[in-house]
Amino acid sequence: MKLVSPSEEYRLAFDRFYDDFVNHDKENASYYEGGKKNFDRYIQSLIDESNGMNLPEGYVPCHHYWLVDSSQEILGVIRIRHNINTPFLSHEAGHIGYDIAPRFRGQGYGKAMLKLALPKACQLGIATALITADEDNIASRTVIERNGGQLDKIVQGKVFQYPIARYWVDCCC
Repeated sequence: MKLVSPSEEYRLAFDRFYDDFVNHDKENASYYEGGKKNFDRYIQSLIDESNGMNLPEGYVPCHHYWLVDSSQEILGVIRIRHNINTPFLSHEAGHIGYDIAPRFRGQGYGKAMLKLALPKACQLGIATALITADEDNIASRTVIERNGGQLDKIVQGKVFQYPIARYWVDCCC
């Protein structure tokens, strides 16, 4: 397994990744819909976002990586925001967000993906990352904790109207 930057090479794998979300996690499928509608434009938007270009209101520069296996299947997606200089990011979303494709959940890929991403966050100058999870998302909280996450506190979301567990994780170990 390795983290790769999104590219044309993974177009068919991305289609399968997206379809998996549509069929098994419709609530989160919308995050990836742009890649299904226009893959080239979607990839360019991810590249632009990593370079801090053409950012929508309230967005910060953010690197996107795909966790792929030896058969080039996309197992998950992880995002590393360069900073959390907005109220939403500093309170609810944090530096790092991730998704595992529904058919690959519960197999340890989230833990592996976050472990691979922490050195990349360090390279971006993030010594300690804020990572959040829904309070009741035990799987995601376990991923964070198994990567050294220390619970800061549970907060009530303002954008997401439910309790959120906030963790701090050392990136530069």
